[in-house]
Amino acid sequence: MLIAAAVVPHPPVLVPEIAQGFAPDLDTLRSACGTAIDRLYAAGADELLIVGSGPRRSTDVAPTGGFHDYGVGLTVDGRWASTTEPAEAMSLPFLIAAWLLRDRPEDPVRRPIMVDEPSTWEISTANDRRQAMLVLGDGAASRTPQAPGHFDERAEPYDAAVARALAAADTKALADLDPELSRQLHVAGLAPWKVLAASASGVEYDAELLYDEAPYGVGYFVATWLARY
Repeated sequence: MLIAAAVVPHPPVLVPEIAQGFAPDLDTLRSACGTAIDRLYAAGADELLIVGSGPRRSTDVAPTGGFHDYGVGLTVDGRWASTTEPAEAMSLPFLIAAWLLRDRPEDPVRRPIMVDEPSTWEISTANDRRQAMLVLGDGAASRTPQAPGHFDERAEPYDAAVARALAAADTKALADLDPELSRQLHVAGLAPWKVLAASASGVEYDAELLYDEAPYGVGYFVATWLARY
């Protein structure tokens, strides 16, 4: 059963060494991510599923990686439970996940799940394991003229719909997000969000939206879903 989920974004500037002088701009976001992960661990799961996008669908993601492409020599270790060779290199969501989890205990067992856009993948939660899910994904990258995807008037309503869905644990609304519109708005979280929607369907959750801003013209959300018993 999926007893808890946390949704966080994966901008490289979450890492202060990358953000450098701009690091204080995202202190509130970092704090929200910390709170969300605290709640995941407090839920008492046996297994932590880490869901992020990548070039293909895989459960074999390299346990270590680095932020060298972002100009810093920082390496991270995800401490996944098991990985077979050859493994997929850590894409950005898994680098950020490893960084966010860097000081956390290795219990619950960590299992990476890489999904490719725009396909979905329902993770089996119909078992006796208590599972939690860390879901990494950014919203529309078209909120302002300076955004990576430039300005698109549809971006703000799109992100507002995502925020409402996350705040209400509305799995249907997440599942119904339009893949083509998401592509046009340069959304980086569609596939992970749809995995969450499919995996959490049929369970009632107490949901809270902890963060909903677009500091660099990209929608970033932090939310938690905790199962009702």
